[in-house]
Amino acid sequence: MAGNTFGEVFKITTFGESHGVSVGVIVDGVTPGVEINEAYIQKQMDRRKPGQSSVTTPRKEYDVVHIQSGVFEGKTTGTPLFVVLQNHDMRPEAYSEIQDAFRPGHADFTYLEKYGIRDHRGSGRASGRETAARVAGGAIARKLLERRGVQVVAYTKEIGGIRCESFDEGVIEQNAVRACDPIAADKMIKKIEGLAEIGDSCGGIVECRIRGVVPGLGEPVFDKLDAELAKAMLSIGAVKGIEFGAGFEAATMLGSEHNDAMNSDGFLTNHSGGIIGGISTGQEIVFRISVKPTSSISVPQQTTNIKGEEQEIRTEGRHDPCICPRIVPVVEAMACLVLEDQYKRQAAMLG
Repeated sequence: MAGNTFGEVFKITTFGESHGVSVGVIVDGVTPGVEINEAYIQKQMDRRKPGQSSVTTPRKEYDVVHIQSGVFEGKTTGTPLFVVLQNHDMRPEAYSEIQDAFRPGHADFTYLEKYGIRDHRGSGRASGRETAARVAGGAIARKLLERRGVQVVAYTKEIGGIRCESFDEGVIEQNAVRACDPIAADKMIKKIEGLAEIGDSCGGIVECRIRGVVPGLGEPVFDKLDAELAKAMLSIGAVKGIEFGAGFEAATMLGSEHNDAMNSDGFLTNHSGGIIGGISTGQEIVFRISVKPTSSISVPQQTTNIKGEEQEIRTEGRHDPCICPRIVPVVEAMACLVLEDQYKRQAAMLG
């Protein structure tokens, strides 16, 4: 199970491959007696599933949730919760012509080096399809966090150099790129569609805001809250960087500018992003991740095959020209998993 389990007290183990029979998740450490059903989880799955718009992959996966255990008469039992999502629209034959070639940007080469064998069908375990299981597990964590008054909202901040200039939470789920600025969203969509026509892709920035977290969460020194969130985000295949609060801009600020001063009412600023010393301050937690361009593009690229021979490759198939819109619910799911785990770890420490 090495590398497939995440969390300490509240934890998930995911399984499955892109073109296998199914993907799924085992969730352990679930609070008993919490009302939950498949429809609640399905709502989050529908946000991540492919084929939603012109800027996502046309692959059709309905991601219908099947709870196999851990729920009885509509309530969690406290035993492991087992969720399965059947794969339907698999086309492994699309990869047969390039099964021996290493696709640039993919984990083909590294998986073969590590295991001596690899599933060439849509990247297998390294596929973005794996994140469906995370969203299912994250939905359980979200349900538990709702009881604590915690809200987690992620959205697209930037795509292909086009940045949101305003923030309107109400429009995030109303546009195809899940941007917080409707004007920027229209420009982003046109950018993605244009790149898709020529077989290329682009990346972007996704921001996440977490409200209602109590002060005091986080386990010094190696399991700091921001460190755990960073690990969670960087475990998502397309994510290449993360920053909290002022982030890298802090490098250009003075200490007198960056320090979050306080008065009797609390903090005056939030340059720390709601976490100081690895522990939550009670303020809004804010972080941003950088999302790389989709690796699967039909633009010809230079590569080698398993024999070390050079060749040109074009990755055909059904792929997202930009991952940002569908990675938003994955970011939320991973943040929920971290927070519920931290709440349970805090409770265990206090006895």
